[in-house]
Amino acid sequence: MRLIIIYTALVAIGLACPQKSPANNTGISVDTLTNLIDANVAPFNQLHPGDTVLFEPGRHDFILIRNFTGAAGMPIIFMNKNGIVTIDTDHYFGISIQNCRFIRLTGSGNETNFYGFKITRVQNGAGIGVNDMSSDFEIDHISIENSPIGGIYAKTDPDCSFQSTRDKFTQYNTVIHDNYIANVGNEGLYIGSTKYSGQTVTCNGKDTLLLPSLLQGVRIFNNIIRYTGWDGIQVSSASSDCNVFNNQILYDSQAEYSGQMSGIILGGGSKCDCFNNYISQGKGDGIESHGLGGNRIFNNIIVDAGRTFLPMDNSQMKHGIFVSDVSAINDSSFYILFNDIINPKSDGIRFQSIKSKNNLIVSNLIINPGNFEFYQNGNTSFRGEDAYIMLPNAASDVNIKNNFLSLNIFSARISTTDYAILPGSPLINGAFSNSMGINFDFANNPRPSGNSIDIGALEFDPGQIGIDSNIDNPMKPVLFPNPVHSLLTIKYHIDAPSCTELYVYNLYGTLIFQKQQDAVTFSEQEIQIEVGNLTAGIYIYKIQAGNEIEYGKFIKVE
Repeated sequence: MRLIIIYTALVAIGLACPQKSPANNTGISVDTLTNLIDANVAPFNQLHPGDTVLFEPGRHDFILIRNFTGAAGMPIIFMNKNGIVTIDTDHYFGISIQNCRFIRLTGSGNETNFYGFKITRVQNGAGIGVNDMSSDFEIDHISIENSPIGGIYAKTDPDCSFQSTRDKFTQYNTVIHDNYIANVGNEGLYIGSTKYSGQTVTCNGKDTLLLPSLLQGVRIFNNIIRYTGWDGIQVSSASSDCNVFNNQILYDSQAEYSGQMSGIILGGGSKCDCFNNYISQGKGDGIESHGLGGNRIFNNIIVDAGRTFLPMDNSQMKHGIFVSDVSAINDSSFYILFNDIINPKSDGIRFQSIKSKNNLIVSNLIINPGNFEFYQNGNTSFRGEDAYIMLPNAASDVNIKNNFLSLNIFSARISTTDYAILPGSPLINGAFSNSMGINFDFANNPRPSGNSIDIGALEFDPGQIGIDSNIDNPMKPVLFPNPVHSLLTIKYHIDAPSCTELYVYNLYGTLIFQKQQDAVTFSEQEIQIEVGNLTAGIYIYKIQAGNEIEYGKFIKVE
């Protein structure tokens, strides 16, 4: 398996060193035999915005959380208490959130385990379901495995009560991050309704078109998703302020179910920026976009998309990036920039939108699309070169500039393991001048790092690593080298004197290393750790300085 670093965005949770969790361990405790957590039932009816519900460690059958309302900036927090909450159930969900607003479900209640809630098996349903007009919620640091339906479902479908239709209800601020999801039957994450254009149901004996609610304010980031039956991440009806970023998706679409095969799908009604994701070894398309337009797809690394899906059948196509007109607004634009697309089964980018105008496909690296040979020597009207960027309809309005296209990855002069640009690469300074405001690369290093912008997901780093004040998150750690053999250096920036704590976890969330650095003056800092004794693989780190927390990942190699 090839693994690669994913750097993460800042998550300011309000910790002050040496505090150990995002809320103190005081609040109402829930024992392992209590399944129903209802705001209308004592003692939970005494909770106020900002209060905490603490779940005792041990095995719980299932957990139902309903009818809670916190406040903006003061969510009611549901958290594990000093240990792991394990759910192994024959129920139809592991955790269900119903009719809640301004809440946070978090497994960050102790430092020893990155994932404080572990849903190890669900007999008949999804790991976590969020529905019944829930809004303004955050779900983080939870591990979900072995659920036959999916990992996390977060949507409210309209019904004949007409209370959750589009004109009555909006799902605000859906934040899902730092979760581990593996071996699920359908989607890893299913966010928002896929029936953006509505569905006809019989209400009071009359056929009625019901339009689902829209989502505004979506943040899906830092999740690890492995072995899904269907799509890795599906986001639909998210019409504004939507970002899907820094996720790692491996082995999606294993069930080979037609119409549900992608690493990430931006479904009907969505307008989501999709960036800095690593998608590898899936049987589906890397990224599908069927949304409204006006969004950017950039800095993603997509490897072997669809290569293992019916490899001898060229008619069953799977692409690196696929764009359609399912819900595109007339004269909107799609912007596809700075992606690495390596060895897709069929086309590198297949762009089928004709409603959109002034689209950009620029500065992408596309290597060895499988359809090259099929188009070149098969019974088709296309040339081999069309496999890199395929425009099936001549009416598509696309500006295609400064992409690097090759059948041979060595011609790009990039690493074949982490895809870093090597000295002398033709990608260096070769990008199109219009970067659409993108000032960072896949590793969150500044873009450009040299005289001009580079092609592909990563900027060339000649060796000088520092913190760029133009990047939105000045504390953003920079790790080097990465992948690492023995000594790992993490540079970061702080704005006020503060002690710093570093935690390193294995892929399953168990703490394996901890280091504290005493109070230091503000400015750029660095912390070093010896990782030579770790086995090869991917590791999660958390670095905390004052009130700021940053999560990320690094790769240990032999």
